[in-house]
Amino acid sequence: MKKLLIVLIVAGALAYGMLSYHFILMDDKVKILKKVELAVKDTFVDARGNKKIRLLLKPSLVKAGIKDLIDKAGN
Repeated sequence: MKKLLIVLIVAGALAYGMLSYHFILMDDKVKILKKVELAVKDTFVDARGNKKIRLLLKPSLVKAGIKDLIDKAGN
């Protein structure tokens, strides 16, 4: 019973993380942005190379502040 409870707590924490944060794979490391709204959409995002430009067309990422993150990565 204890193991089931622990598994449920860990699964709940992972689900909350997926709903609350964008995990963005940049050229050198992984960046994390807080989502504006709870959704599974755009949880894991590839932003390596020229793909960064396409991210500016996704409203959920723009609201979360992807432009500032890309600008900092370019410096």
